[in-house]
Amino acid sequence: MRSPRLVCVMGVAGCGKSTIGQGVAAGLGAAFLEADALHPPSNIAKMSAGTPLTDEDRWPWLDAIAAAAPKAGRAVIACSALRRAYRERLAAGAGEPIFFVHLTGSREEIAKRMTLRTGHFMPTALIDSQFATLEPPGAGEPHLALDVALPADALIEKALEELR
Repeated sequence: MRSPRLVCVMGVAGCGKSTIGQGVAAGLGAAFLEADALHPPSNIAKMSAGTPLTDEDRWPWLDAIAAAAPKAGRAVIACSALRRAYRERLAAGAGEPIFFVHLTGSREEIAKRMTLRTGHFMPTALIDSQFATLEPPGAGEPHLALDVALPADALIEKALEELR
């Protein structure tokens, strides 16, 4: 998939989707969409209380993300997109293929990152449910996997090399 119009930076909570997504969007001269901003209050309340979301909670959120994705020009979306079904729903809703940049990392590394961030509704207590839900992109899914052990600027540059 050469120079995809829509890119989704995905992965479990705390992996750096927003930071890397903003950097990739800036490097591409693309719009940036933060999927967390589209969660309904009920989802945020549920996660804040330490309760994992169900598929029924996620479907309307994924549909809202697809609807909010710009219809012209390049765009980068920061969204967990943990399961293949979620990624397929996003692409179907957007009406076109999406290239996924999967930020990977060990549970220990992600937990450390989550404890260091402030002001986010997702508690560290949900890390196990995030990893349990995760289905890494596989055959037939255009994607690039990047290990978050690398510095953010290196991750952004590797993604941009793939996407240009």
